[in-house]
Amino acid sequence: RDEDDLNDVTSMAGVNLSEENACILAANSELIGTVVHSCSDEPFLSSEALQSKILNIGKRHDIMELNSDVVNLISCATQERLRGLLEKLTVIARHRVSTHKGSDKYIVCSDTRAQLRFLEKLDHLEKQRKDEEEREMLLRAAKSRSNKEDPEQVRLKQKAKEMQQLELAQMQQREANLTALAAIGPRKKRPLDS
Repeated sequence: RDEDDLNDVTSMAGVNLSEENACILAANSELIGTVVHSCSDEPFLSSEALQSKILNIGKRHDIMELNSDVVNLISCATQERLRGLLEKLTVIARHRVSTHKGSDKYIVCSDTRAQLRFLEKLDHLEKQRKDEEEREMLLRAAKSRSNKEDPEQVRLKQKAKEMQQLELAQMQQREANLTALAAIGPRKKRPLDS
């Protein structure tokens, strides 16, 4: 034998690949050339209702007639989409029902007030982040000097000016409050018997 034959695992095991290939093709010859459909023969959705809905939507785009394959394809796609959503919902439901007692990553907590405070704080932080993003966008729009003044740009600049004026008024109000508190002096506690 050649050195290549010694390294070839199939020849070492005494297997002839061409004979095996011929046997496989002879055994499954009835399957060769057949068409396999991924969709079932009966449509998932009602063909008449789906066709009328598609034609109603298609009228806007000058589509007046449909091939039956289109209806079957949309029905099959809808079925697959719903199957995927249901699989995801099943995973979510199992996760919600499952207990994490064995894992030390999860701490069981029954303090509802603390949980609500935490969620409110998350909402507040998210709102602050969105407000900050909007503020940055408005400031960029106000600073931009485009030659074409489109109505959207003018509106953004106006809104940026209003926001800056509002911030200035809030800052002046805070300073006035702090000045008034400093003028009043430190708060004195009343005696309990009064």
